[in-house]
Amino acid sequence: MLRLNEIQLPLDHPEDALQAAILARLGISAEEMLGYTIFRRSYDARKKTAVILTYSVDVDLKDESAVLKRMKGDRSVVPTPDSNYHFVAQAPGQLKSRPVVIGTGPCGLFAGLILAQMGFNPIILERGKAVRERTKDTWGLWRKRELQPESNVQFGEGGAGTFSDGKLWTQIKDPKHYGRKVLTEFVKADAPDEIMYVSKPHIGTFRLVKMVEQMRASIEALGGEFRFQQKVEDIDIKWENDQGQVRAIVLASGETIMTDHVVLAIGHSARDTFQMLYDRGVYIEAKPFSLGFRIEHPQSLIDRCRFGPSAGNPILGAADYKLVHHSTNGRAVYSFCMCPGGTVVAATSEPGRVVTNGMSQYSRNERNANSGIVVGITPDDYPGHPLAGIAFQRQWESRAFELGGGTYDAPGQLVGDFIAGRPSTTLGSVIPSYKPGVHLGDLSTALPDYAIAAIREALPVFDKQIRGFAMNDAVLTGVETRTSSPVRIKRHDDNLQSLNTTGLFPAGEGAGYAGGIMSAAIDGIRVAEAVALSMLNKQ
Repeated sequence: MLRLNEIQLPLDHPEDALQAAILARLGISAEEMLGYTIFRRSYDARKKTAVILTYSVDVDLKDESAVLKRMKGDRSVVPTPDSNYHFVAQAPGQLKSRPVVIGTGPCGLFAGLILAQMGFNPIILERGKAVRERTKDTWGLWRKRELQPESNVQFGEGGAGTFSDGKLWTQIKDPKHYGRKVLTEFVKADAPDEIMYVSKPHIGTFRLVKMVEQMRASIEALGGEFRFQQKVEDIDIKWENDQGQVRAIVLASGETIMTDHVVLAIGHSARDTFQMLYDRGVYIEAKPFSLGFRIEHPQSLIDRCRFGPSAGNPILGAADYKLVHHSTNGRAVYSFCMCPGGTVVAATSEPGRVVTNGMSQYSRNERNANSGIVVGITPDDYPGHPLAGIAFQRQWESRAFELGGGTYDAPGQLVGDFIAGRPSTTLGSVIPSYKPGVHLGDLSTALPDYAIAAIREALPVFDKQIRGFAMNDAVLTGVETRTSSPVRIKRHDDNLQSLNTTGLFPAGEGAGYAGGIMSAAIDGIRVAEAVALSMLNKQ
């Protein structure tokens, strides 16, 4: 097949216009084309009165070589690359041991899936509950202020990404088309077909719950084993000349599982596990992350600013945005995890702390748009120890709990009041979506002074890009601290094993090697391949 790129058509083009454009671009008749599929569809809304759709299509022709020869030099017409997934190994008939995957977020699920598809029968451990039980516990915090420390937005089947917008795009390089494998498996698990071609695919929480269950069933059918409410308490490591070798893992129940291949896909909130690994001598270092607030606006405001008269078009859907400002105090302020038509959610995993995150359903039809407005920080801001970033996060999460009234309500402030430096006492036209509730006041002590100053400077700047962004009634809710892992569990570039612990494969967001569903899932595939090759070498 041929890949034909950069076909541009008006937003409201008739259905047959795409085929006509393909024929015209290739200079062929309809009889010479056997068919086509859309590989990618994106939009250009820079000119709001004339939004353009841009297509890439894979075309099946009767005489592909003749068209390629005639169009030689046209860089928009190329042979379609092979984006199918190719397994790197197949398990032997008898395995000396089974690999263990710790965590069932996107990274752990895809590590488990690929290992199962290659016949390695992984054991997959999750400290939280299965996804539907976990969902009930999560609603318990949102509706009744009852936190379950092992079953919440952070812990449980599906990982933190289950309670998110379900964004399925990433900016990482992907020369082996692992992202295509991820999307293909999601569609098999009942995701909408459109995620295969829209430029910014998303799924939403309700659909993700069902998909996670479907993926679990697929892994189990292939010989994988899931164990829920099985927290890893310890790892047995044999040390010799400052180099360790994994021998087993120990569960909180007291059970020991003998294994020499462990995928560590624990997510960025498994703070007790980070401490255990550090105590056992696994190499860990502090890394930069970001912290800030959630901001909410009417989704209709964002739609009008981004799409103009095309706002509401079903192809465009709810509008998003991406903003960044480099403040005069040297800090970068940027939007993070923007959730169109979504809600701000309570995302703490520890008692006496408040954490916010954003979530959307597939429809993205809630009243408000929300996004993190966060400030980049580095280990220089929390020096002294590889795990100091965790203490730093806890400090501000505890402060948010205090400012919110000590009831898991989040502290909030209207944007106009925040910029002016005065406390908020009454809501305006924007009703915050955070549950169990928002306690209005003064957020000036909810973050470090440099972060407050940088955000105050950034909001009016963002208003010049999206008119109304700094509207008086927009609401800030605190605090957003779990943007990414505060640590990196470093690994070798070639075999993806820990720098000083053979058999331990740090993976995904918690290890500092991903950020978001897609990049975490892709890293899970890479690590599963590394595990398989290592196991074959030991046979």
